[in-house]
Amino acid sequence: MNLLRALATVSGMTLLSRILGFVRDFVIARAFGAGLATDAFFVAFKLPNLLRRMFAEGAFSQAFVPILGEYKNKRSLEDTRTLVDHVASLLSMLLFAITAVGIAAAPLLVWVSAPGFSADAGKFELTVTLTRITFPYIFFMSLVALAGGLLNSWSRFALPAFTPVLLNLSFIAMALFAAPYFDPPVLALAWAVFIGGLLQMAIQIPALRKIAMLPRPTLNWRAAWADPGVRRIATLMGPALIGVSVSQISLLINTIFASFLKTGSVSWLYYADRLMEFPSGMLGAALGTILLPSLSRCHASENHAEYSRLLDWGLRLTLLLAAPAAIGLAILAVPLIATLFFHGAFSAEDVFRTREALLAYTVGLTGLILVKVLAPGFYARQNVRTPVRIALISLAATQVMNLAFIGWIGHAGLALSIGLAACLNAGMLYRGLRRQDIYQPQPGWAGFLLKLLAALAAMAGALWFAMGSEAGWLEASFMARGIRLAWLVPLGCGAYFATLWLLGFRLGDFKRRTAV
Repeated sequence: MNLLRALATVSGMTLLSRILGFVRDFVIARAFGAGLATDAFFVAFKLPNLLRRMFAEGAFSQAFVPILGEYKNKRSLEDTRTLVDHVASLLSMLLFAITAVGIAAAPLLVWVSAPGFSADAGKFELTVTLTRITFPYIFFMSLVALAGGLLNSWSRFALPAFTPVLLNLSFIAMALFAAPYFDPPVLALAWAVFIGGLLQMAIQIPALRKIAMLPRPTLNWRAAWADPGVRRIATLMGPALIGVSVSQISLLINTIFASFLKTGSVSWLYYADRLMEFPSGMLGAALGTILLPSLSRCHASENHAEYSRLLDWGLRLTLLLAAPAAIGLAILAVPLIATLFFHGAFSAEDVFRTREALLAYTVGLTGLILVKVLAPGFYARQNVRTPVRIALISLAATQVMNLAFIGWIGHAGLALSIGLAACLNAGMLYRGLRRQDIYQPQPGWAGFLLKLLAALAAMAGALWFAMGSEAGWLEASFMARGIRLAWLVPLGCGAYFATLWLLGFRLGDFKRRTAV
């Protein structure tokens, strides 16, 4: 399997999803702006979305994929199918219970996640209603994560990467066509979450049937729990839940802090985070997706040299693509925000407040993506203790920085604390891999970094001088902003990659193959 081609496939699907995500946010920003209704919806959506990232795409995937890879490489097909059946059965029963409790306890959950909303009874009740509609999303998406882990382990990367497109299409359709039929209209966004999750789960079924891994659920939970493979997954999930969820817990705590700040703070952080998720998803999530099964195979076959080379490949690609993304977002913050969101109810103040959050986030973008590459280096070896210790330290550091920064730069301080903590997390993960002799850097890093810095300088200079004044972007029409941005982004990319090419970088240098 060509890992660079697999990365291109996953990134391409993610790009499609992110483009539609910006269309979605454009539609939401134009229709609802940044105010009471959007604050309520973003808080309501944040909780099931956070649980999805923590449980489904976080702890479950990190625990399930390595064990699944071991079974696939060392056990029979029937043993693997039995493991999948038992995992799917227990997961479904657990998720149903969690969803029922979440719907019933929605007022308590809203009070805990956004206590500042309790001062406004109408805002609080609206958030509770939205939370109850969106909460089943965790049920759907956890089963989607199970399906995605299976398909990725069979090197079927395209469909799992495509599924988020369906959520964005659901948002767009409901916001454009269904919102006028709801009272209040923001309820349409909550139902879009429900419908999008259901569609993402349904689309996986034919693909699972094709690889003969469609789960055969059973209500006999005792038999499922007696499976040694299931118990191993459960043992790994506990610590992994803490380890991979730190950034999500930080976001939840930030929402608590932001709920006490000026109205709109939650929304400004949300829109900035959406821009950050573009490179984070296209690169970080994509690399993590293809690296974890490949690293798990190397560990199962005890190929330690290839394991180290795969990590080195991932780290170089991360720096090669994440560093220019961070600089580009920082320089083009106002052009991007103005083009995508400065319409309808979204004001000029919203543009600059969102810019403040985005600038703070970009400080830690590279660190955030590095975590998604470095953490699988431990999880593929079924080592969850080291990342958990590092994650807890990062979480504590985040809260200390929150208290230090929030009184200084408000909502932007919350974003800055997450970024700096991500860098701390990445640095400690790297140190752990080196100290445990899991990763040995390949030759040529000094020259690689020098050439990278030269290319980054060329890109930054080109963008800075070509961008013009920020005020001009607010005064221009939507069409004019779109046209200017359409040539600015290729200009920056061209300056960056042309410099790399002149310095000797070639695409073939980053091709990497691994066994399927």
